[in-house]
Amino acid sequence: MVTNSKTIVISGYYGFKNSGDEAVLKSILTALEEEGKAAGINIDPVVLSIDPEWTSKMYGVKSVHRMQLGEVRRAIKQSDGLISGGGSLLQDATSSKTIPYYLAIIKIAQWLRKPTFIYAQGVGPVNRKMFHPMIRSVFRKCTYVSVRDVQSGELLQSMGLRAEDIHIVPDPVMGLPLPEDAGSSVHAGAGSLEEIGQPQSSPISEDISQEGLVPEELEEVSEVTSEEMSEVSPAASSSPEEIPVIGISVRFWDPERRELNAIADGLKELARKRPVHLRFLPFHQPDDDEASRYITDRMGDITSYGGIVSFYREEEQPQDMLREVGRCQLILGMRLHSLIYAANRRVPLIGVSYDPKIDHFLNRLNSAPIGNSKSLVAADLTRHMNSLLDSPQLWKEEHEPQIAQLKQEAQLPARHIAQYLANRR
Repeated sequence: MVTNSKTIVISGYYGFKNSGDEAVLKSILTALEEEGKAAGINIDPVVLSIDPEWTSKMYGVKSVHRMQLGEVRRAIKQSDGLISGGGSLLQDATSSKTIPYYLAIIKIAQWLRKPTFIYAQGVGPVNRKMFHPMIRSVFRKCTYVSVRDVQSGELLQSMGLRAEDIHIVPDPVMGLPLPEDAGSSVHAGAGSLEEIGQPQSSPISEDISQEGLVPEELEEVSEVTSEEMSEVSPAASSSPEEIPVIGISVRFWDPERRELNAIADGLKELARKRPVHLRFLPFHQPDDDEASRYITDRMGDITSYGGIVSFYREEEQPQDMLREVGRCQLILGMRLHSLIYAANRRVPLIGVSYDPKIDHFLNRLNSAPIGNSKSLVAADLTRHMNSLLDSPQLWKEEHEPQIAQLKQEAQLPARHIAQYLANRR
């Protein structure tokens, strides 16, 4: 029974509409609500977001603009504590401003004598040594520190934190459930073509010609909507329910596009060997969509092999993408959370590493990437995809123990925080 209410401010990379980071937020909110009820308290979140209005509408929570430090300070002052995480917040690979920002938010809470919690963060890379003492100083004053992989813990230890003060937990998204309402806004990618895209009342799109459809072919695909026609290749008219769906999450990274070239070549060779439905899953718009288009352009037309190409763009909230991943028979991912989604839904997965965080997550599954952004062999990729499509159950049986453990442990940070707040007067 809920007896009192506690307010917690949550700091992270939120409101940017990056599917992975939004899934982290949704996972944290879900876990806090569940564990708060178990501890007899109501946890009232306030999320720091780049788009507070969107975040409030999306999650039904209070939100404050993350760059309005006066508002941020006021929200923290009125709260019972601050959560920093999850995701890769403390890293300097993308910008030298990232670490100072997130540490400053934690420091404000500590100045205001609020308990601070590090929630399943992936720490690193931290290439600038000047950040090490800053991180050590702030983290030593945190009430609770949890990281999502062993390597993050080891990095913190190298900065001077004690091993016993660092909790190794899974990424929060491993614990993200699907809503009980099976009829969400997601339109299936692994089912019939009628499930892809928008209602069939849409008029015929002018984009048809851009996808290679000629007027004579329109009768064959008359049941497919206009948006479906602009996103699905002509071969989609032939028994798509019998074709395995491969979810593909890619991004730009290597300037020479070596990994994307290898992925395109590997996928094309796979399509030559067997009919496949290549379902592109952009996690971050518009960049991932452009990277996906780069691959389809390099592959060329695979419909002569009986293949299908489509893009998933109906995502409205993180669990939509989670469900879409679950409808695939295989996931090929560069984005970390595409792989975490796959593990969450027990879908066989292949990771291509562009960052150590990919290797770290796969290591927790007793697995390894098929290659990295500088060294990926198309033939190896094709061979591995073929193997997983032929024997998916073997993969599931091999990795079930690790997945089950990660899903169970994903609640631990929320449980610790809820119990701490429940006992705090």
